[in-house]
Amino acid sequence: MLRRVARHSIAGVLRAELPERLGLVWYGQHEADWVAHYDLHRRVCGGCFSATDAEQLELWATLARSCGWWWPRAGRCVVAERPSAIRTEPAPGNAYGEVRLHHADGPAVVFPDGWAAHAWHGTWVPSWVIDAPTVRRITAERNAEVRRCAIERIGWSTFIDRAGLALVGRAADPGNPGCELSLYDLPRHRGVTPTRLLHAVNGSVERDGTRRQYGLHVPPWFDDPIDAAGWSYGLRGAQYAQLRRRT
Repeated sequence: MLRRVARHSIAGVLRAELPERLGLVWYGQHEADWVAHYDLHRRVCGGCFSATDAEQLELWATLARSCGWWWPRAGRCVVAERPSAIRTEPAPGNAYGEVRLHHADGPAVVFPDGWAAHAWHGTWVPSWVIDAPTVRRITAERNAEVRRCAIERIGWSTFIDRAGLALVGRAADPGNPGCELSLYDLPRHRGVTPTRLLHAVNGSVERDGTRRQYGLHVPPWFDDPIDAAGWSYGLRGAQYAQLRRRT
């Protein structure tokens, strides 16, 4: 649980916010899971460590409790403050009190100097997704996960209405029983390559029992939602129509 919350959820979102790692090796509270792992073996499971190893483990534990990330270098060490605010929600389908980063009205993580990171139900997103989602920004976004989060932020019906999407066609999703594929024509913008938007429901069920909805950019020559869905998988429409189950 500690690994999923501290390393994957919180540290993962913070790393995504940074433009690049600059070749740095990071240590600190966000990697506390492996410190806890060895501390558990020592305190509960009767694990025996040498005096040197025990001293090193205690030093790592002290750092994990007292600072954020830190970067050791020859003759010097850079230490980062811990966040001043972390906003989370319960992770769906968990039995051990797991949480994930989420804040619908501002940054999910804030540091004392004002640097922040935003998250939508555990997924890193740029700040505009939370603070100022617009149709133009959503349709121009190339990352499908970010686009999905931004549309969820304002709601699918609101997005379709504000974007002035014209329905091209609907069809039952062959590989996703009970779900529908909807193909929309996107308004043309100068300097933007014309595309159409395929509204599809994820084939896999999330841990809370829901299914994520995606808006996938497809070429403007598709008139059939089945053909557009097949193209997104590198298939012809006739091949996609034969799927038994899509994941």
